[in-house]
Amino acid sequence: MSISPTSAEFFETMYAEREDPWEFASSQYERDRYATIVRALNNRRYHCAFEPGCSIGILTAQLARFCDRVEALDISPTAVARARTRCERLPNVQILCGSLSEMIPDEEIDLVVFSEIGYYFTEAQLSSVATGLVRRMVPKGTFLAVHWLGSSQDHVLDGDGVHDILKTLPNLGLVQSERYSGFRLDRWTIE
Repeated sequence: MSISPTSAEFFETMYAEREDPWEFASSQYERDRYATIVRALNNRRYHCAFEPGCSIGILTAQLARFCDRVEALDISPTAVARARTRCERLPNVQILCGSLSEMIPDEEIDLVVFSEIGYYFTEAQLSSVATGLVRRMVPKGTFLAVHWLGSSQDHVLDGDGVHDILKTLPNLGLVQSERYSGFRLDRWTIE
C-alpha cells in the first residue's frame, strides 16, 4: 500500500528518512530561490507574516529579519522540530504543526509566503485555502507565491497550475510576475 503524497504521513516519512529531503539548506537552486523571494519583498517591514509549509525553517529564519512576527506551519512534526531548533534564537518566530486546511491564522496578516506548497492540493482545495488566507490579510498586504516548474509524481498540480488558480482569487492585484530558472514567482497586493 502506498502513502498519499498529500498526507501528513507522506511528509513525516520523508523527514524521518532524511534530515533535509528537498535539500532546502544545501542546494544552489534553493539559495537562489530564497534570495529571489527576499528581493521581491523590496525591503519592506511587515507586521505579521505567515509561511505555510515551512519545512525545516530555512526561509522562516530569513523572514524573521524583516517581520515583527512570523508564524510558520508545517504538517510534519519532525520538520517542525527541526525548524524550531533552527529558529530558537528568534523570539519573533512561532512554528506550529498542523494542516494548512485546518490552521489558517486568526489574526490579520500582512504577508503570506506561499512557497513550494500549492501543488499538494487539488484545485478546489487550493482555491479554498488561498481564499481563506486572503480573507485574513490586511489591505495592501503582500501575497507572494513561488513554485517549482518541474513535474513530480508527488504533485497534484504543477507550478503554473497553482499560480493560474491563485490569480483568479478576488481582491488580489498582481504587481510582479517572473519566471526564473526552474521556478515562478508572483506577488500580489491585497486590494
